[in-house]
Amino acid sequence: MRKIVIFDLDGTLIYTLGDLANAVNHALGRLGFEERRMEEFNRMVGNGVDKLFERALPEGEKTEENIARMRQVFLPYYKSHSHDTSKPYDGIREVLEELKGRGILLATASNKFQEGTELVVRQFFGEGLFDLVRGLRKNHHAKPHPQMLLQTLAHFGIDKKDALYVGDSDVDMMTAERAGIDVIGALWGYRPEEELAKYPHLALVKRPEEILKYAL
Repeated sequence: MRKIVIFDLDGTLIYTLGDLANAVNHALGRLGFEERRMEEFNRMVGNGVDKLFERALPEGEKTEENIARMRQVFLPYYKSHSHDTSKPYDGIREVLEELKGRGILLATASNKFQEGTELVVRQFFGEGLFDLVRGLRKNHHAKPHPQMLLQTLAHFGIDKKDALYVGDSDVDMMTAERAGIDVIGALWGYRPEEELAKYPHLALVKRPEEILKYAL
């Protein structure tokens, strides 16, 4: 049985794409840029909000100044609209509660900014279910750098062999590989199976309850 299971957030625990897309389009509109189609956002998310803004901005406008302007408009709007359409994937809460009940530690490792990660986890899972809620913090590396996973293990004093990571994107698969941690690819998320299958993995699963087979 694993001692800790670490989860990516967006696309793994919670469907957040609609609210992220709406907030980005709100910022684009406020800055006078053309909004993006919803189907474009699947390929834009996963590397943090600054990279999301860069990808959403039109060619020739992907400047640090415009990224900063996007952030100023996006953040307050997203904080007020982070749960308009977002929701946990079916079966996720039951899996988390089963793991928790077995004494397994639960953590997040998200490229969403720290405050946003805490906000969304609190909104949908309340307090106490997760033992550590970690998003992207200032002066820290974003995934696929392994820092976030390795710091989580160090925080609890847990060996890599006793950890399991669950994510839905190539970024997550690369992060786990670089950290030397077993990884499960969540096929209900934002990226296709063939993308995840390119990387070393313990399993690719279609339903959250399948995680239990590899964690318990």
